[in-house]
Amino acid sequence: MADEHFESFWKALTSAKDVAVFTGAGVSTLSGIKDFRGKDGVYSKPWQGYNVEDILSIPMFKKDPAIFYAWAREFCYCLDRFSPCIVHTVLAKLEEKGMIGGVMTQNIDILHQKAGSKRVLEVHGSPSCHHCLKCRKTFGYDDIAPTVMRGDVPKCECGGVIKPDIIFYGESLDSDTLEACFDWAQKCDLMLVLGSSLTVQPAASIPLCAWQSGAKVAIVNAQPTPLDSLAAFHFDDLKSFAEAIELKLSLGDPS
Repeated sequence: MADEHFESFWKALTSAKDVAVFTGAGVSTLSGIKDFRGKDGVYSKPWQGYNVEDILSIPMFKKDPAIFYAWAREFCYCLDRFSPCIVHTVLAKLEEKGMIGGVMTQNIDILHQKAGSKRVLEVHGSPSCHHCLKCRKTFGYDDIAPTVMRGDVPKCECGGVIKPDIIFYGESLDSDTLEACFDWAQKCDLMLVLGSSLTVQPAASIPLCAWQSGAKVAIVNAQPTPLDSLAAFHFDDLKSFAEAIELKLSLGDPS
């Protein structure tokens, strides 16, 4: 991707004082994880007669958590099968070099952390942490995954059902995480949007907030997004974009 448009972006990246990164499902698809709303995405067809949106709703979870956990065995609890892609690893390198401040993500696959990113704001939560709906005791992913993969519903010693800290439909986003994301958006001078269609609210408003606060916005996504007309930079191919950054880093190119 050695073109003038990328070179202009690289100059903006290296000269920015505070770079925020916002990632979506397109990043995870490069690791082999299905997205939600794509043509062959998770939402594209029912699972055992249930709409996936219903499976991921808090009313259905409370009614019958076994349905969610049966579905989630092949989506949320086999993450050891997936490895970070080049986008994950490049972002971790950029953070290590102080070129970005970290990542805010819509994804729930924990791959940013696996790649080495230190500051990760998980807008929609993740299964890295769980809690008992009765006594609120917390559990880690490794505490729960074996139980789920055996086909059982994880339960606390108090008898309560254990739920992953994924934001289900019908639940509010974590207010502290959301506040941190919008606060960062208001302060950054460059917002990099990677692999997100920017259609899921309120998370999709975070890059818009950055633009409204005076930041430049760079969007890398194969499909159009509602913010394309506002973006200072736009690229279609996420993998090629990440490869171009990796090449710059390997050459020690600071500008």
